[in-house]
Amino acid sequence: MAEYLGKYELLQILGKGAMGTVYEGFDPIIARRLAIKTVRLPDAGDAEAQEELARFKREAQAAGRLSHPNIVGVFDYGETPELAYIVMEFVDGTTLKHVLDKKERFETSEIVRIMEGLLAGLQFSHERGVIHRDIKPANIMLTKAGEVKIADFGIARIESSSMTQAGTMLGTPSYMSPEQFMGQTVDLRTDIYSAGVMLYQLLTGEKPFEGGLTAIMHKVLNSEPPPPSALSVNVPQAFDSVVQRAMAKRPQERFGSAGEFARALRDAFENKVAAGLGMIAEDASDDDATIVAGTRTIPMTAQAAAAKPVSGSGQTASKPAPSKKPLPVALLGGIGAGGLLAAGMAAYFMTSHTPAPPVAVVSAPPATIPAAAPAMTAAQRQSILSGTLASLPCTFLNGTDGGTQPSLTGLAGAGAPQAALTAAINSLPPNIVPASSVQTVDGPYCDALNAIRPYHDFFGKPGMQLKVSLDGGATVLHDGDLITVDNMMPKYAGYLETDYFSGDGTVFHLYPTPTDALKLQPADSIKVLGDPTKGGASWQVSAPYGTDLVISIASSSPLFSVRRPQDENASDYLPALRAALQNAASSGQNLSVAAIQVITQPKQ
Repeated sequence: MAEYLGKYELLQILGKGAMGTVYEGFDPIIARRLAIKTVRLPDAGDAEAQEELARFKREAQAAGRLSHPNIVGVFDYGETPELAYIVMEFVDGTTLKHVLDKKERFETSEIVRIMEGLLAGLQFSHERGVIHRDIKPANIMLTKAGEVKIADFGIARIESSSMTQAGTMLGTPSYMSPEQFMGQTVDLRTDIYSAGVMLYQLLTGEKPFEGGLTAIMHKVLNSEPPPPSALSVNVPQAFDSVVQRAMAKRPQERFGSAGEFARALRDAFENKVAAGLGMIAEDASDDDATIVAGTRTIPMTAQAAAAKPVSGSGQTASKPAPSKKPLPVALLGGIGAGGLLAAGMAAYFMTSHTPAPPVAVVSAPPATIPAAAPAMTAAQRQSILSGTLASLPCTFLNGTDGGTQPSLTGLAGAGAPQAALTAAINSLPPNIVPASSVQTVDGPYCDALNAIRPYHDFFGKPGMQLKVSLDGGATVLHDGDLITVDNMMPKYAGYLETDYFSGDGTVFHLYPTPTDALKLQPADSIKVLGDPTKGGASWQVSAPYGTDLVISIASSSPLFSVRRPQDENASDYLPALRAALQNAASSGQNLSVAAIQVITQPKQ
């Protein structure tokens, strides 16, 4: 008896991956062969699998809006009680990866034809607001008739979609752009870069950067591969400039569109372009040349042991001790061509500033020596510092500038965020490099810091900043210690929201509580939380130990109309917090945010 999925007959298995299965199928109504990709529906509580399902649906949404000869067509999406499935065009052929893995080589004319097919599909996709983000040979199908088709839009970004924003590193390492490694928002030029890597591999038989994740990452951000013509005598030198421009480390230096890339490649093949092709200016009449650059973001996801505040004196919470080892960052490929690759982030990042070479001074009469450049004003200095440092992701930074050397305090996530901060500081002009005493936060707190950072004044206006600290200025608490938090209000009356984030992903609301109701706090007053002598709830440190985070917010009006549950998951709370902060800011409220880390340890 034939097996069916919906109205589609399943003929045979074409492939299996970690997340699902691809079948050859048949539509009996219109007598058409199909490919049907399936994934099992996850449990409601499995957040990782739910994200995979969302990515699967996005593939259907992204490819389903694209009808082009060089893109694998998507015809239908459906779900059963157990499965979700995508019905796609059946491609009778193989992947480009399969051909390359057999060490087969293409004539230059065939390479140009393959690339032109790929770039035509990308041009069509980009014009409709879809960025693939995982262009690689495994996702390029070659039909028996020689057609080129782009497959697997599973991690595509769709313009106007809020899914997979900056701060998420997705892709396949050997083909990822610098901005993907750094977790920045990507645009169509990421696909241009990956297509450039593919062109390099087709021309030379080798990938431009090889090795493990950390080695590839370092090379992509800091090194240039040998020109293709240096590796193969069959590659015309004109192709070197095309590859160099497609793989430029800065997106704005790459081709402005897939169509422009294709034209340059065709010109190089026909020997119509000089060696300086990489310096060709954008055609001002080309609408595709206008690109919105992504914002600078570098992600870090980490997990550390942490203590959860426990309501009531002497009570402790019993939880499995989470690992203190940072979790690997996931680099995600399609289920039909690679599945899930997990690896740790490396602390290699490209700096955004290259010091100018030393200038030779030639002796001359005083009248011929140029006047010295005017000293940098405080406003100019602060503008540079704020522009370079204030928006770094997974940080919460405070700058001070007393007129001599600026100083920098605050928090930065462990690993990649700390490395990015160091690189950003090193990129500054030497005369304004701040003295830094930023604390490294080892825990899963990037989302929390990113949620409040947009509402934080890097160079705070005097008196307008909320200040939060542990009682007595402590930074380390031990088992059994009371968790007592002091909030010093800014120079305006407001309402407080104080939250304790634990390493297990729990948020415990220190204020307001059922025993300490929300009240308007006077300007310049101090609100003490967790001190039993002052009334209200109290909490004690308990195992497991590690690094926790306290966030406080002062606003002119209450952030939430209804008090939040005493404790909840950070994944539930943070979207509500972002919305509340955005509403407060858009309504013109006074708003101040503060954050400190709390290190908990066993009794000494």
